[in-house]
Amino acid sequence: MGHKLPDFPWDALAPFGATAKEHPAGIIDLSVGTPVDPTPEFIQEALRNASNSPSYPVTMGTPELRASITEWAKKNLGATGEFGVLPLIGSKEFVAWLPTFLTSQSVLYPAVAYPTYLVGAMIAKAEATPVDIDAAQWPQADLAWVNSPSNPTGRVHSESEYRAAIDWSRKSGGVVVSDECYLEFGNSVTPTSILNYTDGDNRNILAVHSLSKRSNLAGYRAAFVVGDPKLIAEILEVRKHAGMMVSLPVQKAMIAALADSTHVAEQRDRYNARKATFIPALTEAGFSIDFSDAGLYLWATRNEDCWKSVEWLARIGILATPGSFYGDSTHIRIAMTATDEQINEAAQRITAYSHCTDGEAVKG
Repeated sequence: MGHKLPDFPWDALAPFGATAKEHPAGIIDLSVGTPVDPTPEFIQEALRNASNSPSYPVTMGTPELRASITEWAKKNLGATGEFGVLPLIGSKEFVAWLPTFLTSQSVLYPAVAYPTYLVGAMIAKAEATPVDIDAAQWPQADLAWVNSPSNPTGRVHSESEYRAAIDWSRKSGGVVVSDECYLEFGNSVTPTSILNYTDGDNRNILAVHSLSKRSNLAGYRAAFVVGDPKLIAEILEVRKHAGMMVSLPVQKAMIAALADSTHVAEQRDRYNARKATFIPALTEAGFSIDFSDAGLYLWATRNEDCWKSVEWLARIGILATPGSFYGDSTHIRIAMTATDEQINEAAQRITAYSHCTDGEAVKG
């Protein structure tokens, strides 16, 4: 491999996890962001009913799944004009391999961002450049990532910001890919898709979506991409050769999940309620919350080195993620992926510890 990949960031968090585990009442892990709420029963049923699956699945997806994604994109993304769809084995593999699929030589990614954008560029041996939100300032490149709602910050792109990215694509010929995996988890802001602003001209524009969080299907590895049909056809050819196929039972589960919005609204409400529980405790402890307008994370800071904040929480058995994993040295990311009981307990620990000066709260 031409570029040595960075150390896996989560390994650096392990010592703080060990500290958190020493708390008498146990660790509350709010770092990785893996869903803990149940997969809806009707989706499980669709998977079970398709479990007799002896044949190879079709890489492009069944006609039923493609139709399901297409209708969902029209209704929920505002997609118009000609566009293609393609199921994915989760969104992370697509993010990591897209620069390779497109033989990109130069990749732009958000300055504060999910680390796999950079890793994907490195795998492809492409030049990777972090950029700010304003696409008017972006340099020439083959591929540019945007991410709204953002992981880790929860920031939501405005229409003008999306249109600036589309304008950059039109002028430069570069591909813009919008990672929109948290689109349906708005809180103080309602997120929208880049496809809502292409005016039906989807050339060089892609939007990536995942069912991991919106339907609690992280273990299923179920996602899809929507956009420029020519690009999707090119990506499909590579995936066919590489054997990158979504299993048929998972495709059936995806169809069921996309047909229902009630379970998504319920999950959104869970995450927003957990945020409402957690924010007052953090604020009382001296943290400020930035962005966090959507998604399932809180982006918090006490204007200190992020590792100090991680250590402070670890002392009371709470594990959070340092912002340095995402390109920010003063913030931490706190995931709402814990049970309601755990979120309540974590908030109580923070409040108790922020009121004491002798560490008594650590004793439980």
